[in-house]
Amino acid sequence: MCVGQLGSLLPHVVVPSILAAFLIPEWHLSGAQAGLLAGSGAAGYMCAVPVLATLTDRIDARKILIAGSALSALGTLLFGLYASGLWSGAFFNALAGVGFAGAYMPGLKALTDRLAPGESSRAITLYKSSFSFGVGLSFLISQLVAEGWGWRAAFAVTAFGPLVMLTVCLLLRPVEPRPAQGRLLDFAPVFQNTEAIGFVLGYGAHCFELYGIRTWIVAFWTFVTMRNSQTPVLTPIVVSVLFSVLAMPASILGNEFALRIGRHRAITAVMFASAVVALLIGIFADKSPWFLLPLILAYAITVPADSGALTSGMAMAAEPRYRGATMAMHSTIGFSLSALGAWVVGVALDAAGGPQSPAAWMAAFTVLAAGIMSGPVALYWSRRTALQA
Repeated sequence: MCVGQLGSLLPHVVVPSILAAFLIPEWHLSGAQAGLLAGSGAAGYMCAVPVLATLTDRIDARKILIAGSALSALGTLLFGLYASGLWSGAFFNALAGVGFAGAYMPGLKALTDRLAPGESSRAITLYKSSFSFGVGLSFLISQLVAEGWGWRAAFAVTAFGPLVMLTVCLLLRPVEPRPAQGRLLDFAPVFQNTEAIGFVLGYGAHCFELYGIRTWIVAFWTFVTMRNSQTPVLTPIVVSVLFSVLAMPASILGNEFALRIGRHRAITAVMFASAVVALLIGIFADKSPWFLLPLILAYAITVPADSGALTSGMAMAAEPRYRGATMAMHSTIGFSLSALGAWVVGVALDAAGGPQSPAAWMAAFTVLAAGIMSGPVALYWSRRTALQA
């Protein structure tokens, strides 16, 4: 399943990867428009995942995986062939996002349906952390292909990735879930589980920060290198790949940290640390790349370090009968705030002078820090509510 997910993720950040170098200048996009384009995939995901993930409580998640992977490949290919501006690009990116909604959380459900209870926490964290490795591959391949053969070729090549998950699906043994009761989109039992909802809201804060920085990391490092053209420095390709690849061990170690000191305490500590690092990057955005690089690498660790602990905490807190619905809500809120994060950072850049201004990047990283600090508030609320119940 982790290998299949690497394929599913190959198209995942093609748009953010080529945004600064290709799409913004060719389509004359503002920061807000660029953020809207990048966030359209998450928006498509958000619209589809409540139905698709909840369906996994009623039918084998493998069937949804097959359909979602095929649609993800199609949407990515259509972007490369026919996208010609903001709205056509956003439509095809959203279509690919709908397909990914049938691959990511249904993939997690397919995995947990085939695991013994004692195997769940580390297996879920490995699945989650392989997400980051897949994003790193997406950054690397899409930028290399775009530089060599043009940005449309980047979409054509990465469109083959989801077919890997299709192959994996054929190897999974069938598992039919127990018949679910109630309406398909009845999320009332999910919201009544305040422990699980705390992790869901914390995941939303995590996704706001994560997708905000993933959308704009290439543009930020392009700004840094252009201001310091005489200084030998890592390229935006290398920095974006490093940022994503470091997330895999960070997520695994973050979950192990949570298992030892407690999930709420560990997640809260990581989120505070991430906010501090984001503010430091914003304050020193006009400094040397070699001064900023350690901060960026530290941020590459703090941003994803809470991810595995949040998702495994949600899965274990969910009632077994409503695990698919809980995963649906987890993913819906997470990707809603992903789309919002990409767009709000773009708005902040426009409002503070554009991506060539150090003040604009200070505003952008302040937005990211404020977003992640809502996570500890949600966790504190859920824990206090659960204790009072």
